[in-house]
Amino acid sequence: MRIGLEVHQQLDTTHKLFCECPTKLLDGESQFRFRRTLRASRSELGEVDSAALFEEQRSKEYIYEADWDTSCLVEMDEEPPHELNREALEAALEVAHLVGAKPVDEIQVMRKLVIDGSNTSGFQRTSLVAIGGAVFVGEKKVRISTICLEEDAARKVGEEPPNSVVYRLDRLGIPLIEISTEPDITTPEEAEQVAREIGGVLRRTRKTKRGLGTIRQDLNISVEGGARVEVKGIQELGLIPRIAAFEAQRQSSLLSLRSTLLSRGLDRIVVSRPVDLTQLFSRTDSRIISGALLKGKKVLGIRVEGFSGFFGFPTGPGRRFGTEVAEYVGQFTGLRGILHSDELPGYGITTEEVERVRSTLGCTAKDAFMLVIGSKELALRALEVAARRISAAIDGVVQETRAPQQDGTTRFSRPMPGAERMYPETDVPHIQITGELLSEVKAKIPPPLESTRERMVSLGVSDELARQAVESDMLQVLEDVLEKRPQAIKLAAGLLLQDAKELEAEGTPSKAENSDLVRFVVAAHERNFSRDLLKSAFKAVLSGEARPEEALERIRSDELDLVSLRVIIRGVLEKNASLVRERGESAFKPLMGEVMEKVRGRFPGSVVAEELRKLLSGVSQERSG
Repeated sequence: MRIGLEVHQQLDTTHKLFCECPTKLLDGESQFRFRRTLRASRSELGEVDSAALFEEQRSKEYIYEADWDTSCLVEMDEEPPHELNREALEAALEVAHLVGAKPVDEIQVMRKLVIDGSNTSGFQRTSLVAIGGAVFVGEKKVRISTICLEEDAARKVGEEPPNSVVYRLDRLGIPLIEISTEPDITTPEEAEQVAREIGGVLRRTRKTKRGLGTIRQDLNISVEGGARVEVKGIQELGLIPRIAAFEAQRQSSLLSLRSTLLSRGLDRIVVSRPVDLTQLFSRTDSRIISGALLKGKKVLGIRVEGFSGFFGFPTGPGRRFGTEVAEYVGQFTGLRGILHSDELPGYGITTEEVERVRSTLGCTAKDAFMLVIGSKELALRALEVAARRISAAIDGVVQETRAPQQDGTTRFSRPMPGAERMYPETDVPHIQITGELLSEVKAKIPPPLESTRERMVSLGVSDELARQAVESDMLQVLEDVLEKRPQAIKLAAGLLLQDAKELEAEGTPSKAENSDLVRFVVAAHERNFSRDLLKSAFKAVLSGEARPEEALERIRSDELDLVSLRVIIRGVLEKNASLVRERGESAFKPLMGEVMEKVRGRFPGSVVAEELRKLLSGVSQERSG
């Protein structure tokens, strides 16, 4: 097993890579929309990239939403790009220095053909910054292939019928660093370890964005005898081992399928021409088919010689080769109504109907068949695509790009792009990488993360929490707190590393700017607020609902005095008089829960517990007396 890793990290720079728009996402409604249709163009050698051709054949229309606060004419492709962001370039050169990579002599921006709608221009701008270098996992050296600086794509926000995809332009143009390794990784677990190591290098720059979607990993995976498959867009590091293991299993299964086919003398897969089988199902009880026929759709089928049982060949957890074909057809044509002989009778289709299909298609006992339900034109196209994927079974693993699923499996996304999609960008001047620039960059590199961890521990933060801090995307916020108010770092660590995680699990999005989080922590510490008291205010700031000052003022207005707290506690004690009489001071725990439900977020839990114990003890002594 060989794995090459690509890590894509957004940079938290003052503006985008090729314009002066801020690197923030639009929160709320867009101001305007426009539409585009994109087509594949030929390279300088007259060739068309297979991935670009695939997207063109899907015949999608793209709708773009934007506002003037996060986008400009550059993102709309109505104005040439401006000069490359020097802050982003310096960050990429810092990373190159940290991994021992060799910077190129001159930065030349390239255009990478992408016509899935994620770029209004039909291409992504990217530039090679450095080559070589390495990271280490234990004693193992994993070589770095390239370090690139590129613009992020627009973000997909939905689809509209009949065939439109909706994107927002706010993310388009945010600087990305892409670090690619050589295929030196040999186990799924090692892939995660390398991703974490590279993540640490990127955080060392203190210029990375935080939050879900700001860092993405791609895995290039192959097993012996197979071919390279790219799994693109993994956002959770913990999923990497599972995805790598399942993809290796899938590829091994496809190679096993190939061997079995060859052992049965099938060195070439013969697929018949499509046949219209609509009349055979004119009186069917299958709801899938009868419903389609009522809409004027057709049922077409093909025979696959000697392929009986192979559509059901397992390729992974809950997956069969028939699944591979169906996903392939779905991505190329959008058609979902696909059935094959290894799953029939079923779906309301009877044994008699299956036999009529086999007879009409001329199937022997060793042959398989596939049915497609749709308009005649689309069904013919779908069967053409299906036949191509079925025939490729004899090749074993097909080079392609796949999308990760939450369960760790992958799905076909598009054909693997080739070199034909790269060509020079003529609108951005080249940048010389001089010795003077490299010296300036080297001097700006922040200290190692370990120094931050040690300082946090010296200020009272637990060793475990300090380790979490240097691996967290809240690192920059915590270091800003250390700089502005070191005494507040314990409070900051608790809020940003523990409470923020709990709030995220409860569904609270993290939308706050780093500066707002720093201001909140510093101001809360200055006012001597306890962490218990801050949770509701912190939630308001983290979600972007309130500014730090406003959220802290709410605490002042909502905070209870001790007299009011004691009144609430006495009310709870009276309500639970029988429990107090029966259990005495042992009733503390359930009573504490009830009191906290009434005062949570308005008074520290430690104070509530102290007052409850006093009053409960008094009541217990009165009753015993």
